[in-house]
Amino acid sequence: MFAQSAFRTRCASWLSAIGVLLLLGGCGKEPSTLERVQAEGVLRVVTRNSPATYFQDRNGEAGFEFQLVKRFADDLGVELKIETADNLDELFASLGRPSGPVLAAAGLTASDGRRASARFSRPYLQVTPQVVYRNGEQRPSRPQDLIGKRILVLKGSSHAEQLAALKAELPELSYEESAAVEVVDLLRMVDEGQIDLTLVDSNELAMNQVYFPKVRTAFDLGDALDLGWAVAPGEDDSLLEEVNAFLERAQQNGSLKRLTERYYGHVDVLGYVGAYAFAKHLQQRLPRYEKHFRAAAQAQGVDWRLLAAMGYQESLWQPSATSKTGVRGLMMLTLNTAQAMGVSNRLDPKQSIDGGAKYIAQIKQQLPESIQEPDRTWFALAAYNVGGGHLEDARKLTQAEGLDPNKWLDVQKILPRLAQKQWYSKTRYGYARGGEPVHFVRNIRRYYDILTWVTQPQLEGTQVAANNLHTPGINKTPPEQDLPPL
Repeated sequence: MFAQSAFRTRCASWLSAIGVLLLLGGCGKEPSTLERVQAEGVLRVVTRNSPATYFQDRNGEAGFEFQLVKRFADDLGVELKIETADNLDELFASLGRPSGPVLAAAGLTASDGRRASARFSRPYLQVTPQVVYRNGEQRPSRPQDLIGKRILVLKGSSHAEQLAALKAELPELSYEESAAVEVVDLLRMVDEGQIDLTLVDSNELAMNQVYFPKVRTAFDLGDALDLGWAVAPGEDDSLLEEVNAFLERAQQNGSLKRLTERYYGHVDVLGYVGAYAFAKHLQQRLPRYEKHFRAAAQAQGVDWRLLAAMGYQESLWQPSATSKTGVRGLMMLTLNTAQAMGVSNRLDPKQSIDGGAKYIAQIKQQLPESIQEPDRTWFALAAYNVGGGHLEDARKLTQAEGLDPNKWLDVQKILPRLAQKQWYSKTRYGYARGGEPVHFVRNIRRYYDILTWVTQPQLEGTQVAANNLHTPGINKTPPEQDLPPL
């Protein structure tokens, strides 16, 4: 009955859309782009798979452009369907294609060269093109200093246009364009010394610089530029006018400012917080929640010290912790995860710990049987951080390299490739900050081993003993020397 009802509902929706289009056609009027979107009930958008635009993480679909265009689709009352382009040339070529995307939302600057192939909305963000170099090398300070350098930029980008215009003034300037890379790749190549310089927009540099410690800004190349959404060329302004009205409302009601702050107003810093801070929190904070960790761990068949280490990595054992991406509580659960685990109040430490314990146990159970302990636990932690889909992508890439997809030691080497276009373009789930789960697991293992040493535990049940997840510490051995190699 339910399936029949759902089928009738879909049929009614289709017939309604067809009816609107037939009515408009019968009146001798070609339906506008906006009318077709509303009749079909779907907004088709093309974007880039990159940190500043669109990607998937453990919270689901994410990215500044995705969040903004999702609000626009909700405003229209239609479903959002995202399509990703492999490069910028393909992105612009897809606009106006029959049954293709009607809107491009991809961090696009409205350059003169692009106006021939698209029409742009009012600006929603300003960025500055920046020349990037490697720390330790001589810093360029003016366009003339670019001569003789190895420069690589995205093919079809506004930066390529800038360099082409600059080359007209400086004929000795040389540079290359590539459609096989993304901004993250360019920054990594500068960081590793594979190229001397690149050009990126200030917003993307701010978001990614923390992952590339040797990358530095040399100078701004030109004035600030406007980012806008793009529609196909032509005389049909219906969708463009609706976009402009939406962006104006978003600016006036503050939602655009809040979204900008969420993605660009802070820098995520991952890593070990220091032995001193951990020791202090071990004395002051852990005693408040140790009984909850022990009870939840016993109920789910996991080691309580591992669960406590996860809680420390996530929130420093702070039950009121809240991130700008919406995860909350001591175990930093997303709203969807909390609801699925039966958590009604994420800020309640007991509920949060119970939810985190259930979730990690569930993830662990769903992993392939071929992954054995202790690797099974490290894989579960990685999936807890980055999502099971991205982890499976990394395992497939690992196997393709002739390495063991069931060993964390091998997979952790490959995970960072999910942030490189030449690799993530071959995967099912696309871009991910692949370095984050590696740091996540490494930090938790460090906290876990220190907890093991400090608490001098007895093995809590045959399951823990059989898994060999840790070896009890020895009194005369300081924690730093007792840590196993990662």
